[in-house]
Formats: sequence, C-alpha cells, structure tokens
Amino acid sequence: MCQISVEPVLLWSIVTNQNMRDQHGAHHGSPELRYENEPDLKDKGLSHNAIGLVGSVVVAISTVAPVYTLTGALGPTVREVGVHLPAIFLIGFVPMLLVAFAYRELNKVVPDAGTSFTWTVKAFGPRVGWMTGWGLVMATIIVLSNLAGIGTSFFYLTLGKLFDSDWVASWDGNKAIHIPTCMVFIAIATAISYRGMTVTKRVQYFLVVLQLAVLAVFIAMAIGKATSGDFPDTSLSFSFGWLNPFGVENFAALTAGLSLSIFMYWGWDTALTMNEETAGGRKVPGRAAMVTLVVIVCAYLMTGIATLMVAGVGDTGLGLNSDDTNIFAKLADPVMGSGFGIMLFIAVLASSVASLQTTFIPVARTALAMSTYEALPPAFARVHPRYKTPGFATVTAGVVTGVFYTVMTLVSTSVLEDTIAALGLMICFYYALTAFSSVRYFRHDLRRSVRDFFIKGAMPLIGGLMLSAIFVKTLVDAWNPDYGSGSSVFGIGSVFVIGVGVLLLGAIFMEVTARRSPRFFRGEVLKVDTPVLVPDED
Repeated sequence: MCQISVEPVLLWSIVTNQNMRDQHGAHHGSPELRYENEPDLKDKGLSHNAIGLVGSVVVAISTVAPVYTLTGALGPTVREVGVHLPAIFLIGFVPMLLVAFAYRELNKVVPDAGTSFTWTVKAFGPRVGWMTGWGLVMATIIVLSNLAGIGTSFFYLTLGKLFDSDWVASWDGNKAIHIPTCMVFIAIATAISYRGMTVTKRVQYFLVVLQLAVLAVFIAMAIGKATSGDFPDTSLSFSFGWLNPFGVENFAALTAGLSLSIFMYWGWDTALTMNEETAGGRKVPGRAAMVTLVVIVCAYLMTGIATLMVAGVGDTGLGLNSDDTNIFAKLADPVMGSGFGIMLFIAVLASSVASLQTTFIPVARTALAMSTYEALPPAFARVHPRYKTPGFATVTAGVVTGVFYTVMTLVSTSVLEDTIAALGLMICFYYALTAFSSVRYFRHDLRRSVRDFFIKGAMPLIGGLMLSAIFVKTLVDAWNPDYGSGSSVFGIGSVFVIGVGVLLLGAIFMEVTARRSPRFFRGEVLKVDTPVLVPDED
C-alpha cells in the first residue's frame, strides 16, 4: 500500500504552486508547471482548516458505519456466495479503490465541496452534472432513513438487553413508539451537523473508536474460540479458498454478492466532500479516502473470516445462512459471553447513530455547491455565520429524511425495504459517472506519463465500467418481482420501479430547474473545461 501515498514531483509542484505563489510572491529557480485554465470555483463560506487527516478518516469511517453494515449484510451475502464471503469483500473493494483514484486526482485540481456534481459538470456539462448530484443526494437520503430506523431498533434491543426485558425490546415493533424515537435521533444528528465540523469530529472520535475496538475484540475472541473447538457443530477451519472469487458457483451469485458489497463500502467519499474545510492542502482529502478504504477492507475481511470460523454457512443454529437479519445479535453472547456481549449491541448502536450524523455531511455540502452554482434554489447556499455550515441544507435534509422514513414506515415496510434495495443503483450511478469524469477531464494528460495514463485514465475507467456493469445487471434482475421484497407494480419489480423512478423524477426536477435557472444550464456559471499544463514563468 506504500505506493498509494507516494506523490510524483510533477503533481506536487502542480498542487503546491498556488501556495508557493501566495507565500513567496514569485518563483525562484527553474520554472514550474501550472494549469493554464484554473477552475472557476466559488468560496462557499465554510469553515476552513476545521479538520485534518485523522479527523477526515474518522468521519469517513463513521459514514461507512462498518459494524452497522456488517450486522445486516453478512447473512444476505453468505446466502449468495457461501464461504467465499471474504472474496466478495476483496473484489467489492476493487472498484471502490479504482474510483477513489479518480476522486483523488479530481480533488487536487478542482477542490470543491460539490465533488461528483462539480467534477461531472466540468467534464460532461450541466445536465450530466445535475443528475450526478441528484443521484448522490437521493442515495444519501435513503441511507439516512435506513440508519435512523436501524439506530432506533438497536436502541430498544440494547435497552431490552440491559434490563433483561423482552417487553422493552418489543417497543421497537410498536410504530407509535418507534417513529417518534426515530425522529428524535434524526433531530439530534441534524443539530450536531448544524453546529459544525469541530463538534462533529469530537463526537465521532469517541463513537468510531468504540465500534472499532469492540469489533476487534469480537474478531479476536471469535477466532480464538473457533480454533479452540468451542463451536464443534458449526465451526469451520480457515481456508485460503475463501479468498478466491472464482470459487463462487455461478456468475449471478457473484454479481449479487458484489452488489451487496458496493453498498457496504459506500460513504468513504465523505472525506472528499469536506475538502474545503480540510487543513493540510489539496492532497489530504484524497489520502483520507484511501486510508478509510484500507481500514474498512481490513475490518470486513477479518470479520468475515472470524464469523465463518465460528458459525459456518449452515441455515440452523448459529449458521450465517439462517433467516436472522442481525448476525451480531445472534453471535454476541456465544462469542463474547453474556456479560460482555452487550458491548456488541452498543457497538452496532454507536455505529448507526454515528453514521446517521456524518451522513448529513455529503448531502448538505452537495446541495450547498449546487445552489452556489445556481443549480438549486438560492436558499440552499445559506451558510450559518457562526458555525460556518450549510445550515439550511442540513436542516432540510433532516426534515426530508424524517418525512420519508415516516411515510414509508406507515405505508409499507416492504416498500421501505425495496427503496433501500434500490440504493445500490444510485450509488453505482454517481460513482461511475465520477470515474468517467476523470478520464474525460484529464484526457490531454493521459499521454504525458505512464503514471497519468493509469491513475487518471485506465484505473478510473475500469472502476467506472465495473460499476456500470453492476448497475445494468441490477436493473435486469430488479425487473423481476422476486427481487427485493417480492412486491411489484404492474408486474414489474418494485426495486426497478423505485430506482428508475427516482432517476426519472430527477430528470423532471432538472428541467423545471433549468427554466428557473437558465445560466447554470447554459454553462455560464460553472464551465466545462480541460486542464492544460503549461510552464509557469517567473
């Protein structure tokens, strides 16, 4: 992994050129290189130097929510690929890493809080950029509602565990109690995000360290007990074959497992949406994203191996292939003991609550950027004068999340389930477009060096194609009503209807916005351009 952190002298000079000009007035010595057409970006009034590399990594890990994600995804993934669970985590990491290179390179040249929205505008034009921003915003709203619901569920499960009361635990199933509690969680998370990055990172340090520490203890105890023969009925001996994706029995199972893993990695790009608030220069957000991905893939791999060694892939007892939707709740006491098992419940609760709070960051800052460049109404560009946060956008995201979750819960739990299943479509949609933006935006740099060809072109292109393939395959599978909850609309699967419907709704809103804000859609506010490197004379 050392190669990831090594920056060539050429790009170092490009990135630091402006800082040197500010500090020393004029260059001394040999001419350097700069971009001839420097980006037409606008300052949005956010707090500068509010968070560093460590803080960015912590917030990004929190958004991914590894403990929360694992407890819900381990079972479904095992049902698709069996013992090759670790292999799926590895190949799911590949497109994320390839796309992360695109994010890193684009951020160095266009360090804007709008990230995917801004970059796709500059690469492909206003309409592609607007739809990319829409995909990101809608994906985030869906995730926020899911996080709020899971956080509420684990809140009552944890209370029931603490007080040894099934009655208290059952409150989660009472909508009259569950929904108001969920609204309280959303309100608290909104308030913390509203107060700014300093408050956010203080809360996140504690919550992230807690969940990762408990997860590490669980992994160590699981492997130790499995090796000691404490689970003779279900335990499996470790095999390197678990890491082989070619061992998956068929392509359909492989793509289904890969689609699940894409959702599990989602959120690392939060490190980039804080780029205007990050200290240490333009390189720090990209480095934070890379570190986040490495930490997450290590956590997923070790957890996958540990749970397979303890529980195996059976469909009874502790088996991961059972119908249990919460794997950690089932394994907590057997692995960690009745006294310490409660910590795993607390870790899942901390993970979901922490992610609920940090997930407001990308949606609020994307809306802020879109409004700043006249792609959304002016109100979304309001920044709190004291806290230096996109206050209106943050509060609006909180209100929309609360309304969305309430309506979906009251209408049908199956609709809510299918909405969450459609999330993967939005993730693949805007990640793939961002990856292709790197290829398009840097197209004149690709012949400059082998490094530029691979890092700015080939690797993002492969990552974008992989995600596009998953997008198309998911659409094909989701057409079948059996996909997701099994519900349908006029014989078409609900997941397909919701996923395509959200994107079509975005296209309608885009055309309405184009009538109200023609300057952005004419390319007069944020221009399409290509960076050209030229000597920077003294």
